[in-house]
Amino acid sequence: MANHHRPVVDVDLRSRENNLAHRTREIDGERLIVRRGHPFSIAVQGSDSLPPEHHLELVLHLGKRDEVVIKLQGERGAGNRWWFNQQGAQDELLLTLHSPADAAIGQYRLAVLVMSPDGQMVAKKDGISFHLLFNPWCKGDAVHLPDESLLPEYIMNEDGLIYTGTWDHISSTPWNYGQFEDFVMDVCFEVLDNSEDALKNSKMDVERRSDPVYVSRTITAMVNANGDRGVLAGRWQPPYSDGVAPHRWTGSVPILREWSQAGTRAVRYGQCWVFAAVACTVLRCLGIPTRLITNFSSAHDVDGNLSIDFLQNFESTDKQDSSWNFHCWVESWMRRDDLPEGNDGWQVLDPTPQERSDGEFRCGPCPVTAIKEGNLGVKYDAAFIFAEVNADIIYWRVRADGRREKISVDQRSVGRNISTKSVYGDVREDVTLLYKHPEGSEKEREVYEKAGRRVTEPTNGSAEPGRLRLRVKHARPVFGTDFDVITEVENEGGEDAQVQLTLLAMAVTYNSLHRGECQRQMINVTVPAQRAYKKVLRLHYEDYAKCISEHHLIRVKALAEAQGEDDPIMAVADILLSMPELLIQLPGKAVVWQQVTAHISFTNPLPAPLKGGVFTVEGAGLLSAAQIHVDGDISPGQQVSVSLSFSPLRTGVRKLLVDFDSDRLRDVKGVATLVVRKKARNHIPVITGFD
Repeated sequence: MANHHRPVVDVDLRSRENNLAHRTREIDGERLIVRRGHPFSIAVQGSDSLPPEHHLELVLHLGKRDEVVIKLQGERGAGNRWWFNQQGAQDELLLTLHSPADAAIGQYRLAVLVMSPDGQMVAKKDGISFHLLFNPWCKGDAVHLPDESLLPEYIMNEDGLIYTGTWDHISSTPWNYGQFEDFVMDVCFEVLDNSEDALKNSKMDVERRSDPVYVSRTITAMVNANGDRGVLAGRWQPPYSDGVAPHRWTGSVPILREWSQAGTRAVRYGQCWVFAAVACTVLRCLGIPTRLITNFSSAHDVDGNLSIDFLQNFESTDKQDSSWNFHCWVESWMRRDDLPEGNDGWQVLDPTPQERSDGEFRCGPCPVTAIKEGNLGVKYDAAFIFAEVNADIIYWRVRADGRREKISVDQRSVGRNISTKSVYGDVREDVTLLYKHPEGSEKEREVYEKAGRRVTEPTNGSAEPGRLRLRVKHARPVFGTDFDVITEVENEGGEDAQVQLTLLAMAVTYNSLHRGECQRQMINVTVPAQRAYKKVLRLHYEDYAKCISEHHLIRVKALAEAQGEDDPIMAVADILLSMPELLIQLPGKAVVWQQVTAHISFTNPLPAPLKGGVFTVEGAGLLSAAQIHVDGDISPGQQVSVSLSFSPLRTGVRKLLVDFDSDRLRDVKGVATLVVRKKARNHIPVITGFD
């Protein structure tokens, strides 16, 4: 016989109210998702009212196999522990649960037990599940950001800008982080569950998830697929035919979903900005304030000597040292309890697989202040990051007998215009001064010496400055046009100079991989005293189109050697070819769940037809990534138009991102902003006139 007096317990997690209070409503309206260090309330109902002498016990389980079990205290105890209090209301009990500000993040399972006075369990409700995230709004949390006005950008904003191009021609690419899109949070926890540490020792991994240093370091290793079950495989040159070319992605969500749906098989392909953007999505989703950083003229110093060496014949001496036009990483805000004082705040995390750190391809977290002050012993990976923003570039010449001679040392070109998206809108914020003291300042010299870097070398081999000056000038050419590059040799001496001038134009990728020569010229000229000689190099579309990379970069190098002068001089210019515009029109007002139509158009600027045209469209809160293929070829000068209808899924300011790709023209981007409003409520007439 069943005991009719056993109370049946039901639990209402009050997800809507709690998620609103914990700023997680964007992630999910149905499931309970809360942030640590802030209380949340659940309601317990029994089929019979519980006898007053009975009491409740709450037990939490964490980990895939319940590795961690926590019994909640019935009142606030000493120390940072989970506890709960209760109050009666009509026929239910309201329980308020308090999590410590250093609780482990993850999916918790809660069991509510009804206990009789003699300690017997009278009823039980388990299988109640909720997620706990980091809480940058909570003072006690290690990721607490004191200036809360920054959190709408660094936690809540799902749209970003990634700065690319060259230090003197910076362009921005829109990106959809989409950290609150459906099931992205689940994939973020799946990323943690598949790390090497989690697979080796699940219990220890779950316990360490209270620490943002550990969690962010794990994510940095897991965003790239080198040596683990990570999310993205990197590739720095074509072919990309067995995957998606890095420049075609417009957001993180399709990448994370594909990785999860493929059973944690690496998604192909990423390059630095894609790795950084996916890391930004995961970190923001889990509650760690994060921003994406671009370092222009970024050095990759493999041998750790704080210099990047190039031979005068335009080849790199060490095939591994390189200088990238730009390199992207992220910064996350956290307290560093594992380091001496003065290391809290922004931390560099770099998920692009470059060098191993503790045996895995990852980099950071490293305090930005440690880089600025030259404290290279600070964990993690400070010396490598210091070189990225501070290395010298040294040009060498090789004598006939094989001896190497230094032509020049460039101490100023690396680490320029370090950039991030401003919290005040779609504008660039320069954060270079957070990474280094002003160029040439006393303090900068001190830091270099502390970091073990040579300081006093003259910039061009000899102590006497030479009488020749060399400059490469160019306009901002458009991809598809012919354009001129002007090399100017100026003779500041009192006598005419016989000069051998070598010019080389080549296609390169953003990280300096050579794709082929467009043109090479060598001429002998006489440059009169106190005069300048100008040489015009005409670059034709049909020449550079054969070898241009998807980054649309041409590097022009000029070398001038004067008779009677020992040291040749060199000038280098990276020319970024600008891309045509995509036009996006969104007529009418946007209302949630009601159809809107986007009209996208584009004109072929090239003197050649485009084949295999495809538009990719996506937007957080608007629609999942969709592709529209263009029928047939697009002739030179022809306009192509496509339309796409969708129903916005969430209210607020939203961005629609479009990418166009074809055989000859790739990575053409467009973005449109729309404000999605709530549905208007049905109008109910108000009757007045009755007292």
